[in-house]
Parts: sequence; C-alpha cells; structure tokens
Amino acid sequence: MDPSCIRGPTISRGWQQMVGLLATLLATFPAFADSVRPRIAIIIDDLGYERAAGERAIELPGPLAYAVLPGTPRANQLAESAHAAGKEVLLHLPLQAMTDIEPAEPGSLMLDMSRGEFAAAFAADIVAVPHVIGISTHRGSLLTRHPGHMGWLMDEILNRGDLFFVDSYTTARSVALRVARENNIPSVRRDVFLDPDNSPETIVREFARLKMLARQKGFAVGIGHPYPTTLEYLEAVLPELPLDGYELISISDLIRVRDFAATRATQLSAE
Repeated sequence: MDPSCIRGPTISRGWQQMVGLLATLLATFPAFADSVRPRIAIIIDDLGYERAAGERAIELPGPLAYAVLPGTPRANQLAESAHAAGKEVLLHLPLQAMTDIEPAEPGSLMLDMSRGEFAAAFAADIVAVPHVIGISTHRGSLLTRHPGHMGWLMDEILNRGDLFFVDSYTTARSVALRVARENNIPSVRRDVFLDPDNSPETIVREFARLKMLARQKGFAVGIGHPYPTTLEYLEAVLPELPLDGYELISISDLIRVRDFAATRATQLSAE
C-alpha cells in the first residue's frame, strides 16, 4: 500500500515512524548479524623447544595466542617472534601434575614450595618470557585442585598488573578458574584440546566440537600444539572460519566478551 493514501495526521506519523524504524533495522542488520557470530579463540601451547615448529605456528593466520614455556631453549626467541608478528604471548606456567612419569618442566611450581619459593619461581618464570600479557597453566592436574596455592598464584598475577588468566583445565577438579574470578582477574577456561593425540581424525573431530560449542555458548576456546598435523590443518581451516559464520578473535578479546556477557547476565538477573 502507498502510504500517501492513508489519511489522518496520527496514522501518517505512525506510518512514517514505522518506515523509519524498518529502514534503521535494515541498515544495521549486517552489523548486528556480524556482532553475534560465534567467536573462537585459539591458543598454541608448549612453544619454546623447537624453533621451526614454533615459527610455523606463529605464521598461522589470524589473532592466535602463543603460550611459551619458561626455561626452554627457544622461549625468548619465539616470544619475540610472536610479538613482532602482532600475536599475543602467554606465559605457559608449569604446575605440578598428579603423575611423576614425566620430569618436571623448568620453572615448575610445586606443592611442597613455601610461599616465598612459590613467589620467586613465578617471578623468574615471567621474566623468562618477554611480552607476556596473560598466564596459562601447563599440566597442573595436582596443583590446580589446591585453593591455597591457586590463591598464591592469583596474588602473584595481581601484583603484576594487567594480566589475564587461562585455565588449561587438565583436571575436572581444578579450582583455578573459580579462584581467579574470586580475585576479579579476567579469566577463562579451555573448552577443547584440539589434538590430545596428533592423528588427523582427532583434530578434525575436535575442531568440529570447538565450533559446535561456540555456536552453543557464543564463544569457545581451543588449545592446540605445534604438531605438524595440527599446523597443517589449521593453515587450511582458519581462513575458512568467516565463510562458515565464525569470528576468530584473540584470547584477550574473548575474555572481555565473556566477562561482559557474565556481568550483563548478573545485572539482568538483579533487575
């Protein structure tokens, strides 16, 4: 119907308002649709031992983060390379695991440490990796279940200013994320390990699960490693994510999105 044939000033104003609202919605729809795309953040763990694998990982497209182990022979070099490439650098902090099958990583924080020893070890670890903007856990299936030691860790993180925390979540009994949030540290937990083994079938399956969780929750965090199979797969699929309706974002941005969503949900529940 031609709106000019509708008579009466009240109806005419109402029609004009409706047309204006529709035009506004149509104009903003693409931006709105883009803003609600599922978001994915990916961290590549365990950098610091092999230079070639680390450099290849850093060349992956998009705003990935790189978790560098302190005390490893290539830690400084790979952290510098990642930073120079505009990527985010995390301290991949070694924490004591339940099993002693493998020797402790250099710089590990252990259950039998005193408070002073714990602080000194953390300080040495963070100095060993330049350009750190956040902390992620390495191993830690024993230490992350101890609230007292996780409280010490959060104190150290707070003492160093604007750092965030990622619980790699190697045990369902981890209290690390809860303690981080109790201390108002921006934080998030890993959703998917992309390569618990390095078979092609596993990474295809786990990457599909990462995308499914992102659709369900609005965002998801995947952790991979600099294995040849993982890197080859990510080189192929990361450029396709926007075409599939996903947004690849940095881990720091995902934490901000997560914290904003949580704050907004709390505000709405209180209204």
